[in-house]
Amino acid sequence: MYTGALNHNKLKMRRTKLAELIAWKNSNSRKPLIIRGARQVGKTWLMKEFGATQYPQTVYVNFEKNKRLQALFEDDFDIKRVIVALQAESGLTIEPENTLLIFDEIQSAPSAITALKYFQEDGPGYHIVSAGSLLGVALHSNISFPVGKVEFLDLFPLSFLEFLDAIGESSLIDMLYSADWKLITAYKSKFIERLRQYYYVGGMPEAVMKFSENNNFKDVRDIQKQILSAYEQDFSKYAPFEIVPRIRMIWNSIPAQLAKENRKFIYGLIKEGSRAKDYEIALSWLIDCGQIHKVCRVTKPALPLKAYEDRSAFKLFLVDIGLLTAMGDIDAKTLLEGNAIFSEFKGALTEQYVFQQLNNSNEFTIYYWSAARSSSEVDFVVQFNGMVVPVEVKAEENLQAKSLKVYMEKFGPKVSIRTSMSDFRKQDRLTNLPLYALTVLSDQVLSVK
Repeated sequence: MYTGALNHNKLKMRRTKLAELIAWKNSNSRKPLIIRGARQVGKTWLMKEFGATQYPQTVYVNFEKNKRLQALFEDDFDIKRVIVALQAESGLTIEPENTLLIFDEIQSAPSAITALKYFQEDGPGYHIVSAGSLLGVALHSNISFPVGKVEFLDLFPLSFLEFLDAIGESSLIDMLYSADWKLITAYKSKFIERLRQYYYVGGMPEAVMKFSENNNFKDVRDIQKQILSAYEQDFSKYAPFEIVPRIRMIWNSIPAQLAKENRKFIYGLIKEGSRAKDYEIALSWLIDCGQIHKVCRVTKPALPLKAYEDRSAFKLFLVDIGLLTAMGDIDAKTLLEGNAIFSEFKGALTEQYVFQQLNNSNEFTIYYWSAARSSSEVDFVVQFNGMVVPVEVKAEENLQAKSLKVYMEKFGPKVSIRTSMSDFRKQDRLTNLPLYALTVLSDQVLSVK
């Protein structure tokens, strides 16, 4: 059992979600917190870092490894009895105001999930964070879930800005937030070099930290392959036996799905003659695990976007761009040197990158738009700050965005975003935002009068 020593591991990262955890700690209406996220995105590291930096002591329980504590909640939910047991296990005196309780892999002890309700009702002073790699799957089983008694925080792989920070480029981050576009453009080649590296390395913490140590792309790829292998082992270990083949087929089809010019998910690409109903459960399993994300089409870009959702048309994105390059066996030289042969799939990587940055933020509700009877399609439309903002994605410096032009003429948005490798500029209601500066998208939207 981990008990909060400051040097809990050797990773040197700063995650933006730490600020949200601190806000949670200081909230008067704090409830037990559940951190959701795919395997190996850094949930355990984040919880331990939070405990080590914000609390005098931490009690860490991994229910997958500790069989004795799995049974702790099976007889009753007496919070005093539970605290006594945790004190005996950890050797610490647990005082609500100075101890962080971490329940990791909580899906391995379903009764512990139920117990969160009783901590909220009978022990509201205790600070509890919990996580589980397959928690999304567990929550859709027959667990008595404490509805309304817990809070959620979603954790994803490192964003591009977190990647920059991890590899010692914090000055580039400061530059982006300065909005000094003349200065930013002067450093364009540096930003693009780091962006291409991010396309390859991605944001899985172990891969990023290895790259920050030695800049060795082979070591990064080895780690990515290990993560992909672990994901595939999860299919067999945790998914219902009868859907495992279909999970694998969906998973393995994603690079081909994204390589199409129209990235709408096509069941026929999985297997000829495939129908949606044959794969619905398998698809839901992958989404619940956080290994893929679903972005639905909207028939009309109006508020709220949810009201115009077309659930039959959607795109699928992988949890991480680095894992996508690994699945496609894309070598570093091809990606970093911009090989022309690779231009088509680079568009898929760029769209994956944009989705990942948007999804990392809590600010945006993400969809895409396509016309009913034409080929016009805008890669993303996001709901933000009472507006619907179209975001057109270009892989390089090609600024022809015919679909965005159609969209703007049809719907007259206050602001439209085209993101590419080109420099920042504003043209009436259209802003060209460099891909490497996508994190300041909300600032550009808010600057519209």
